[in-house]
Amino acid sequence: MIHTVSDLTKYIKTMLDGDRLLHHISIRGELSNYKQYPSGHCYFTLKDSSSCLKSVMFRSRAASLRFLPQNGMQVIATGNITVYERDGVYQLYVDRMIPEGAGELALAYEQLKERLAQEGIFDQAHKKELPSFPKTIGIVTSRAGAVLRDIHRVAKRRFPKIQLILVPVQVQGEDAAEEISSAIRLFNSKIPVDVLIVGRGGGSMEDLWAFNEEKVVRAIYESRIPIISAVGHETDFSLSDFASDVRAATPSQAAELAVPDIRELLHHMHVVESQLHSAKKRFLEDYALRLDSLASRLPRQDVRRILVRYESALQLATSRLRTLAEQGHSKWKHRFQISVEKLDALNPVRVLSRGFGIIEKDGQTITRSAQITSGDRLAIILKDGRVVVKAE
Repeated sequence: MIHTVSDLTKYIKTMLDGDRLLHHISIRGELSNYKQYPSGHCYFTLKDSSSCLKSVMFRSRAASLRFLPQNGMQVIATGNITVYERDGVYQLYVDRMIPEGAGELALAYEQLKERLAQEGIFDQAHKKELPSFPKTIGIVTSRAGAVLRDIHRVAKRRFPKIQLILVPVQVQGEDAAEEISSAIRLFNSKIPVDVLIVGRGGGSMEDLWAFNEEKVVRAIYESRIPIISAVGHETDFSLSDFASDVRAATPSQAAELAVPDIRELLHHMHVVESQLHSAKKRFLEDYALRLDSLASRLPRQDVRRILVRYESALQLATSRLRTLAEQGHSKWKHRFQISVEKLDALNPVRVLSRGFGIIEKDGQTITRSAQITSGDRLAIILKDGRVVVKAE
């Protein structure tokens, strides 16, 4: 019996597809002729000292690559061996590929860090200064965990009237990077704050990986709001740390960097007041010495006349200095009181005390009627507690 080329190719393909050894097989080899097409599909060859194996990684699988494959790189590719019938060749359809030697995450970290550094993303020239007297602090982190508690505790201790606004996000997992970058852009477009704290607690490199994703790093770089990065522990460094305006070793330190200490401000005011008093005293003493010197050099009959003239000038200068001192003290005191009153007016608790309430659904704040459907269970937060209601 004579067979066609197609018949033979299909037969060989059936044999290979039926061999369980060729399913989910891992192959070690050197990358060669690697190319990713606009479609997202990647074609390359795996080779060793004596053989080559054509390979393909389709877009759905290639999207999960965390490193940039390069020719000459030693890799381990896992997938299925089968025949591509059109060309009559067998090839490896790759599901997963990792670099051999250096870890996949470590290699991806270094590759992305080098590429972003060449773009100037980490340059000091792009860093923004933190405001000296912020009124509102934005926070991008998980609702659960110690990070939020630490930031709240330190911030309120340093300046009780400071306003904190949280946009909760996942800080690890597949959706974490998208949520973090979206939260940063949300603050920049719709929630005006003076400073942003972006971070999470410590963990493995895998746990912290969302803060190494390119979309998060670029969102930090593009932010008009100054950002403090507080990712992991003191020894952990993420790419978000390099892109942020200030890096904090811990979330608590981030709060210390963002929020001024009211006790230090009051101490500074007292120091300025004391310096002003000392300057006034030195001024008067200098004039007294100058008068004594002049008096010793003038004839006795002219002393009284000179003294009267300088006494008048001295009284006028003393009066002016006292007025300036009182005006300076009053000005600083008035500005400080206005700042405290403004901060107090922004306190959401004051809004609740005027009869307003906050509506929540599944822990999220409701701002539009379109977010509510009939039968939803809602929580209304009032000044003195919460009320659970059902929407009709």
